[in-house]
Amino acid sequence: MNSIAVCFVCLGNICRSPSAEAVMRGLVEQAKLAGRIVIDSAGTGNWHIGAAPDDRAQHAAKRRGYDLSALRGRQIAAADFARFDLFLVMDDANAAALTSICPPEHRDKIRLLMEFASRHDSRVIVDPYFGGEEGFERALDQCEDACEGLLKALRAQLVA
Repeated sequence: MNSIAVCFVCLGNICRSPSAEAVMRGLVEQAKLAGRIVIDSAGTGNWHIGAAPDDRAQHAAKRRGYDLSALRGRQIAAADFARFDLFLVMDDANAAALTSICPPEHRDKIRLLMEFASRHDSRVIVDPYFGGEEGFERALDQCEDACEGLLKALRAQLVA
């Protein structure tokens, strides 16, 4: 039985990428694919290693039934490039940062998460960290949309 490992990546790994991780984890569990799709998240920066997700991200997620409390910030590691099949980045800056440290043979694994969205036309998930509560809600809306599309794409790969 084949499996696919995905890693969601943002700058600090305390709001967008852990939110996407929780959304995807929920969708994968509902689809009964938890043993086939491995999910994680990381940041390109090292500012929040070991820190819990931002309180605003946790509150917004909790209102929708997602629990971020067990997640902790971590920075992308060299070993991740071989471990994961796909890196879903939140914006172009994250894509550039990840590409700059990624071995050339793994660069094709880096994609914008919003490429999988069907209801939102934004290319990126704007970082809500320096804004208000509404930014965290908008980020979750985008994560839910894009993760639904991602699950559909991964399902097709698991069948092939």
